[in-house]
Amino acid sequence: MATETGKRVRAAGGPQGTPPPVRHRTYALYLIPSGLLFTVVIGAPFAASVLLSFTRWQGIGSPTWIGLENYRRLFQDERFWQSFEHNLVLILAMAVIPTLLGLVLASVLFDFVGRFYGPRTASGLRAAFYLPQVLPVAVAGVVWTWILNPTAGALNAILESVGLPGQDWLGDESLALPSVGGILVWLQIGYPVVIFMAGLQRVDPSLYEAAEIDGAGWWRKFRHVTLPQIRPEIFVVLLTCTIAALKVFGPIYVLTRGGPGGATNVPSYFSYQNFFQKTQVGYGSAIATVLTLVIVGVTFLFLRAQNRGEEPS
Repeated sequence: MATETGKRVRAAGGPQGTPPPVRHRTYALYLIPSGLLFTVVIGAPFAASVLLSFTRWQGIGSPTWIGLENYRRLFQDERFWQSFEHNLVLILAMAVIPTLLGLVLASVLFDFVGRFYGPRTASGLRAAFYLPQVLPVAVAGVVWTWILNPTAGALNAILESVGLPGQDWLGDESLALPSVGGILVWLQIGYPVVIFMAGLQRVDPSLYEAAEIDGAGWWRKFRHVTLPQIRPEIFVVLLTCTIAALKVFGPIYVLTRGGPGGATNVPSYFSYQNFFQKTQVGYGSAIATVLTLVIVGVTFLFLRAQNRGEEPS
């Protein structure tokens, strides 16, 4: 009798009717839709790209297996290495500079504008900084093409009005990459501002009060309180912006098409050129595969550095 009662109690989940523990395999059911979506959208195309990278194919007919020939050619291709050098400049423009400026702007909006002019003013300025992120890349690119036009652009008109010579900002090989980098800073700056302002809202105000009692100024509070407290947000911004810089394509396509003379070419656009313009699908797949591996490696290094930073000393 006691045994039957115990069975009924365990089936009910406990003496107070608490629900029985859910087995871990039940949670796996919720992963099936996302797993299928990942397989169809990312996994299968990536596997196909890797396989095509070992072939010579022009998009029609049957691919010819050539082994590692595309990769041997890739690592000897100066244009490929130059495209990665250009990517380093764009990482500076899309990750490093926006993160530094975003930290300062978010702190100013949170500490000064929000305190003296009210949260609505701070929110309005935050939205203004974030506006370029909302604009389609094609629209922003066309507008900046008009602004930087060498003959009728607004920027050259302003320079000439103060006695300075106009420049061919996107047509000069020495100016094209810095010009694209400046545009990408403008496009990217709103994202870290929003993330950092959200992070600042969870910082305990008593930490700032204690720092003020100790006589700390704004810079010391920013360095010793703000930066350590929002370290996770800094890692997230640096990681996501670095990945975005490594695979940037839209702004390059709209603004310069990789020119002039390959001065703004990047691996993603270089892969596109070989895929669709030169119909060297196998070689383009090899470029895309190497770029994917680089992104995965960078992500691993970032996550490892973040985990080390969170470990107690």
